Amino acid sequence: MKVPATKIQEEMSKEAKSFYFDLPALDISVAFPQATPASIFPKCTSDYYQLDDLLTSEEKAVRLKVRECMEKEIAPIMTKYWEKAEFPFEVIPKLGALHISGGTIKGYGCPGLSVTGSAIALAEIARVDASCSTFILVHSSLAMLTIGLLGSEMQRQKYLPSLAELSSISCWGLTEPDYGSDASALRTTATKVEGGWILEGQKRWIGNSTFADVLVIFARNTATNQINGFIVQKDAPGLQSTKIENKIGLRMVQNGDILFKKVFVPDEDRLPGVNSFKDTSKVLAVSRVMVAWMPIGIAMGVYDMCHRYLKERKQFGAPLAAFQLNQQKLVQMLGNIQAMLLVGWRLCKLYESGKMTPGQASLGKSWNTLRARETVSLGRELLGGNGILADFLVAKAFCDLEPIYTFEGTYDINTLVTGREITGLPSFKPAPLRPQSRL
Repeated sequence: MKVPATKIQEEMSKEAKSFYFDLPALDISVAFPQATPASIFPKCTSDYYQLDDLLTSEEKAVRLKVRECMEKEIAPIMTKYWEKAEFPFEVIPKLGALHISGGTIKGYGCPGLSVTGSAIALAEIARVDASCSTFILVHSSLAMLTIGLLGSEMQRQKYLPSLAELSSISCWGLTEPDYGSDASALRTTATKVEGGWILEGQKRWIGNSTFADVLVIFARNTATNQINGFIVQKDAPGLQSTKIENKIGLRMVQNGDILFKKVFVPDEDRLPGVNSFKDTSKVLAVSRVMVAWMPIGIAMGVYDMCHRYLKERKQFGAPLAAFQLNQQKLVQMLGNIQAMLLVGWRLCKLYESGKMTPGQASLGKSWNTLRARETVSLGRELLGGNGILADFLVAKAFCDLEPIYTFEGTYDINTLVTGREITGLPSFKPAPLRPQSRL
């Protein structure tokens, strides 16, 4: 029997499509051999004013060991996990071995770093991967620090040692669907019952929440109308955490929606030091300093990548680094980083001396993220088409910086915190509307 020609053509077409579309992508080193991808991370060339001269020997040692770990262990795998929006659980033991979790907390297996040392560590993580730095920020500078500063002695002894080793993981739940910048108005409730408390409500954007063993949660006491803090176990009945999908930034971070449906928390897991929203400021003061260093690290990594790329990539018979416009952009990026480093360093010193104000912390975070945004945008221009590929870091950093520009207080809210401090006039809420005259 003769097979119709159209049938043969259809089968050939299927085979051709299968052949072409089933082929894996070329390795980036084969597809674009003229420049080295970020999986082989560039050496640091962005510390132009030699910040090391301002650091103690201990702080220098922390910087070096974190840098070596990130470049060797994280850089080769970060693009794969970022693309899949999955967390690289395989790196947790390596991050734990750095002994930086717990940051400034002394005792309980925590490192007892200076604020500067803790900030430097976070920046070095962010230089290679902002998702990993956010993981550590949430776990260490928010959840662990809340237990360290506002927990009981029993709670510190029970929870901090394993959290410091990263053998257990924590998250920190303040933000809600209806209350982001206006977090003090949160609606999640805590009702006193015999032997403990019942939590009801919802949290959103909570990093690490889908796999955290311990959840530090803030809720409104129904009797006092004040904000209280609680330590919630991951297997508590009525607790549900689901991943937020479709993010374009910090894709490795597992942000979640948390639902509390009559979740019981025993009395021993209520944080005794949280009796109003103002108590959270004791933690946020430190964490905002840490967040001010994350854009520093991101900008440094982008500069380092662009510096190497421009020297490797050639067009019109010369390396891109030989062109005046490119040099101007590179120097502008470098200048931004030096200013950001000095702002970050001074902020640490103000905190360590007990002089830092909320307005100073907010200015450091808002200004550094703004300068980092400009720096990363220039890096995106310098890399041309490769500036939209995560393989060369800049595109990934470009996206990762956007949520950092927003979390721990948006640029605008942090600006208003500083504005209130320098003028004495709050401007967070619009003036009440006057009733219109009928005349």
